[in-house]
Order: sequence, then structure tokens, then C-alpha cells
Amino acid sequence: MQASLESCPALVLNADYRPLSYFPLSVWGWQDAVKAAFLDRVTILSEYDRAIRSPSTAIKLPSVVALKRYRPLARRPAFTRFNVFLRDSFTCQYCVDPFPVEDLTFDHLVPRSRGGRTTWDNVITACSACNLAKGNRLPRECGMRPARKPRAPSAYDLHQRGRRFPPRYLHESWGDYLYWDSELDPD
Repeated sequence: MQASLESCPALVLNADYRPLSYFPLSVWGWQDAVKAAFLDRVTILSEYDRAIRSPSTAIKLPSVVALKRYRPLARRPAFTRFNVFLRDSFTCQYCVDPFPVEDLTFDHLVPRSRGGRTTWDNVITACSACNLAKGNRLPRECGMRPARKPRAPSAYDLHQRGRRFPPRYLHESWGDYLYWDSELDPD
């Protein structure tokens, strides 16, 4: 049985053959990859064994594409809940335990009710239990100090940190273009 087209994403590399992003990994659906190839915006580096057909032609689905024009990385990452989690390595900054993203919250060191702002240097990753235990208090009032002082990460920081968290799906053709910080299987 052949896999669905939706299970054939294309890894997107910048013109320097590095992923646009590691986390989330830069991938396009098959439609976007085929359209970009048709418009000559990408170079196809690897293909799936699967093809799509029109009445006049058949095209193998791209599995790895590289942009023809270099796209500079953003200098300042967006302040998002996910980027805070990534900055903090998906680890509660109070108990220092790692958690899946769905079990994390973010905590304001200076609570909003006490004038705290939602900024890189006032928000940290917390598990629900620690966030509840801290409540509406300052860290010094409850004896809960964060493991690291929060700060605004650079795009490079998040890019490097994202390399430590490979996604669940990695097609075999992507291996030559991704350099995860994990042990490689010996041949």
C-alpha cells in the first residue's frame, strides 16, 4: 500500500544547504514543494519513489529541496510560548525536569498582577505543579529560584537548541542534510 501524499513532506534547505529552521524543522507539504520546483525557485536534491501525474507528465515528489536564493535568518526571534520553551530546553526552570510541550506553562517571575511584563527577561518555562506552587509570589518570597536567569535568545541560540530536539518524523533522504546532536548508528 502506498503512503498518502500528506506523508511526503519536503525538507527545505536555504541556498547554503542548511535547514531554514531546525525546530520546528523547515518542511513543506508536497504541493508547495512541487509548485516551487515548477516555478524554478528551488533545486530538488532528493525525491521520494512516489510520483504525481497529470494527463501529460509525471513528477516525482521532492523529499529535499534547496532554495535558489539565500534567505537570511531573522536576527531577533519572535517572542512566542514555543520559543520560550525552546530557549529553556523544554525544562521547568524550577524543578529542572524536562517535560513534553503539552505539560508546560510559562511563568512570570514578577507576576503580571504585580506589574510584571510578558518579556523574554521576565518569563520562564515551568511545569504546572511548580507554576501552581509559586502562584502570585516573587521567587524570593516562596524560595523558588529559576535554574537560569531568563534572557532574550538570538536566532542562532534557538537554532542550535532546536538541533537537540529532532522531530518524530525524519525521512531517510534527509539524513545527509541534518546534523542532529545524537549518536549515529555504526554501519
